[in-house]
Amino acid sequence: MNSLIVISILAIVVLYLGLFKAKNALLPVTIIGLLGALVLAIMEWNSGASAIYSGMMLFDNFAVAFSSLTIVSTLLILLLSKTYFEKISENVAEYYTIILFALAGIIVMVSYHNLTMLFVGLEIMSVSLYILAGIKKRDFASNEAALKYFLMGAFSTGFLLFGIALIYGSSHAFDLGLIAQYVTSHPTGIDPMFYVGIVLMIVGLSFKIGAAPFHFWTPDVYEGSPTLITAFMSTVVKTAAFAAFLRLFAMCFAPLADFWMPTLLIITILTLFIGNLTALYQTNFKRMLSFSSISHAGYMLFAIVALGSTSINSVFVYAAAYSLASIIAFAVLILVKEQTGGESFDSFNGMGRRNPFLAFVLSTAMLSLAGIPLTAGFIGKFFMFSTALQQYHTWLIVLAIINAMMGIFYYFRVIVAMYSKDVEGKELTTPGYYQLVLSLSAAAIIILGVYPSLITNFF
Repeated sequence: MNSLIVISILAIVVLYLGLFKAKNALLPVTIIGLLGALVLAIMEWNSGASAIYSGMMLFDNFAVAFSSLTIVSTLLILLLSKTYFEKISENVAEYYTIILFALAGIIVMVSYHNLTMLFVGLEIMSVSLYILAGIKKRDFASNEAALKYFLMGAFSTGFLLFGIALIYGSSHAFDLGLIAQYVTSHPTGIDPMFYVGIVLMIVGLSFKIGAAPFHFWTPDVYEGSPTLITAFMSTVVKTAAFAAFLRLFAMCFAPLADFWMPTLLIITILTLFIGNLTALYQTNFKRMLSFSSISHAGYMLFAIVALGSTSINSVFVYAAAYSLASIIAFAVLILVKEQTGGESFDSFNGMGRRNPFLAFVLSTAMLSLAGIPLTAGFIGKFFMFSTALQQYHTWLIVLAIINAMMGIFYYFRVIVAMYSKDVEGKELTTPGYYQLVLSLSAAAIIILGVYPSLITNFF
C-alpha cells in the first residue's frame, strides 16, 4: 500500500516541478521516487498481509512480486527518456506524470481484492494510456492510435462491466473471497447468469491483453504510439493485465475450470497462430514486435488455461523475461530510427560492424524472445510448457513448439540482418544512459537464463 501512495504523490510532485520549470529535476526525482516505491513494496514481502479497506485491496506476495516487476520495468523505460520526450514536446512533466498515474492504476490492478477496484485500476491505467498513445498531436499515426485504443478500450470495458454486474447479481458480492465462497458452496446450483458473467469477463480481459480474436487494435496502436510509450504498453501494461486476469481466475473461478477452460483454450491457440503467422510477413521491425507481443500473450495464457499451483510462478517468470527483452528491442529501435530514419529490417543491416554493443544486446533480446537456451526467455517458455503438460496431452505442446519455431524464424531475421548483411553508413552511437539500461537488461536475461532459481522460487 505504501508504494501506491508514494507513486500517487510522486506524480503530483512531478507535475508541480513542471509547473515551476524545474525541467532538469524531473527525471532524477521520478527515478528516486520509483526506487523508494520499489523498496517499500519489497518490504511487504512475507508480511502476512490481509485485505484492507473493507476488503478492497490485498497486498500479498502476489501483489508485491508483480508490483515490483512493473516498477522495475517502468524505471528502465524512464531511464531511456532523458532526451526522448523533449524531442516531442516542451511540456515534459506531463509525460512523466501520466506514466506515473498509469503505474498507480497498475499497482491497483495487481493488488485488488474487490471487482470494483479492478475496474478503478483498469480505468486509471487506460485513460492515461489513451493520452500517451496520442500525445504526438501533430502526428496522424499517433492520433489514429489514440482513437483506436480509446474505442476498443471503451468497448472492452463494457464487456468487463457487464460481466462484473452479472457476477454480482448471481453471487451478491464484489469481494473475491465471497465470490469464491459462492462458487464452492454451490457446486451444482450456480446461477446461469454467473457463467455468462465469466464469459464476458474473459472477453473484456482478452481485449486488454491483446489476445485473438480481440487483438485487432494492438498492431496499429503499438505502431502509431511513440516508441517509448509502446515499450511501456507492451511490457508493464501487459504484465499488469495478466496479473489481474490470473488473480481473478485463480481465486474465484478455478473450481469452474471445466466450463471456461475450453473457451480460453481456443483463444490461446488462435492467439499463438495469428500472432506468429502475421509476424512472419512483417518487414517493419516495430510492427513485427507488435504482432509478436500477441503471440507471447498466447504463451502466457497457458498458465491460466492449465490453472494450478505453478501458474503464478510461470506468469511471473515469463513476464519478467519478456519485459527485459522487449525493453532492449524497443530501446535499440529508438536509436536506429533516430540515426537512420527507418524501422524496417534493412535499417539493422551491418549493425554488427557499425555498433557491436548494440548488435550484441539486441541479439540477446531476440534469442530470449525466441526461447533459446541460456536466456531468460527459454526458462519462461519451459515453465509455460511444463504447466500445460500437467493437465493436457502433448498435442497442445506440439502446437506451441510449432509456434515457437515460427518465432525463431522472424527473430533470427534481425540477427541475420545485423551480422550477415553489410551496408555503408556511419557508426551508430549509443548514449551513456542507453548503455546502462541495455547492459543491465542483457545481463539480467543471461543471468536468469543460467541461474533461473533466482526468481523461479518466489511462489
